[in-house]
Amino acid sequence: MSVEVENVKKDVRMRVETDSIMSTAWLLIYLVPIILAAVWAPIFIATMNSLVRTTAQLPTAQRFDALSSSIFALLSVVYVIGAISFIANVIFEYKLVKRRNTHFKRQSFLFEDILASVKAIAGKKGVNVEAGLGSADRTLREVKAEETEKNAVLWALLSAFVPIVVWYVWYFLMKDFYKHERREDGFWEDTSKMLDKCGARFSVPRRMETVPDRSFALYLIVSIVTFGVFNIYWFYVLLKDPNHHFQYHIQIEDPLLSTLESIAA
Repeated sequence: MSVEVENVKKDVRMRVETDSIMSTAWLLIYLVPIILAAVWAPIFIATMNSLVRTTAQLPTAQRFDALSSSIFALLSVVYVIGAISFIANVIFEYKLVKRRNTHFKRQSFLFEDILASVKAIAGKKGVNVEAGLGSADRTLREVKAEETEKNAVLWALLSAFVPIVVWYVWYFLMKDFYKHERREDGFWEDTSKMLDKCGARFSVPRRMETVPDRSFALYLIVSIVTFGVFNIYWFYVLLKDPNHHFQYHIQIEDPLLSTLESIAA
């Protein structure tokens, strides 16, 4: 096996570490506080009404102490839930941005090594694939220029302390994966054509789920109008789209690697 194909194999193996499939259970960080708030509010009101009645005969000072201690205990629950929700949201935003970075970086390595492999195979077979190499190389240059790393820690913390920033994070997560997938489709097609010229039949599998060009403006307006309830679906989209994208990589990378190994043998 050539060095170039061996490098492709290493890139494919990196997929386990870089292409993180995130469970939809992460939606609970948004749903749980809403559910708990809906449950806690009537409990708080009922508890306060009960305390007011049971302490009515007590001296003012004792009554005040009883009410204030009960309020403090009930509000402590809110603070604890809020702190847990805050930390969970920071982790969630961090993981979303982090997996974007690691996937894009791996994909850049993979593209480079695939091009090197195809070029080496074409050279051995005396086949001219310059047109395909030129097109694929342009895609690779676009990847390196456009898919730069975002600081996951920075954006996670900014989203937590400056809530409006989270909309920008969600914006680039949606748009970056959409553009990334479009570039990727072009690269796979160029690779398929070049391998065909080299005598290796490689068919690009059809995507069952594509990352759509979602309207950020529409999502933002609906989120505001629904007082954030729409964010539940927005959360789901940010989880689902990359998950389907990563699963497609399994469908295409393994057969492509097998094709390269067989033709380079």
